[in-house]
Amino acid sequence: MSDTIDQAATAGHPSVANVPLEARRPLRLRAHGQTDTGRKRTSNEDQFLIAVLSRALRVLQTSMEQPEVQLGAPEGYLFVVADGVGGHAAGEKASEMAVNSIGKFVVDTLKWCSHLRPTAAGDPILLEFQKALSQANDKVIDEADKHPEWHGMATTMTLGYFGHRELFVAHVGDSRCYLLRNGLLYRLTRDHTFVAEMVRRGVLKPEEAVNHAYRHVVTNVVGGDDPGVQVEMHKMALEGGDCLMLCSDGLTEMVSDEDILNILGGTPHTSEACDQLVKRANEKGGKDNVTVVVARFDE
Repeated sequence: MSDTIDQAATAGHPSVANVPLEARRPLRLRAHGQTDTGRKRTSNEDQFLIAVLSRALRVLQTSMEQPEVQLGAPEGYLFVVADGVGGHAAGEKASEMAVNSIGKFVVDTLKWCSHLRPTAAGDPILLEFQKALSQANDKVIDEADKHPEWHGMATTMTLGYFGHRELFVAHVGDSRCYLLRNGLLYRLTRDHTFVAEMVRRGVLKPEEAVNHAYRHVVTNVVGGDDPGVQVEMHKMALEGGDCLMLCSDGLTEMVSDEDILNILGGTPHTSEACDQLVKRANEKGGKDNVTVVVARFDE
């Protein structure tokens, strides 16, 4: 997370800077996701997920005619976007497997560490998400070994977990996570591509990367031929009025950051924002599958 984001998270709010997150009211969430095949592709290899983690009582048997379903307050919210890669429907399988693997992890593991505090080893939630993406990586590779036609299948994965007014981001690949705050759009993740790395090293200028022949070569994925996965992770506090967007590169290849800012900033309804973003990508050519998840946080 950049210094700019650190400063943005507390600037102008000295009265709440030292108040523990648990002592403040939970933020209210509105979220929506949308995916589209685009204008050039015949199948959609993208996946998205919006889920809530909460305590629940599931009645197996009772003498009551209409037992009440007992649901506890939400403990956290999960947002995921995955963009699959591979022929013979393997990309679609890879993204689906990876998203399901993350969902299972959240149910089985995350609830047990969500109340733990950071230690010298790091934040427990971030550490667990690092394990989760490693498990998803192993799952995709194992399934590819069982099915030769799926050899080399892989997927990007960008996820956000929101709980206790904090956002945790885990990221692999060239899908993206953005934050809109106080009229400014921040990109929270880096593209794990050959060209983006050359720009970061100063070998290429940003303007040279726009149409570079290798700009779509992803160097870090869940699955694929290379063992292991490098997980980029971030943590930050959220504020009322913040807007979070996760998307596949089918959006950002077609729609500029300026257009994204204008649509998110001018469209308060999450479903309408998703619809406008997908439509804009298709209007600009729709060369790839397009997936968007938009979440707004209110006091």
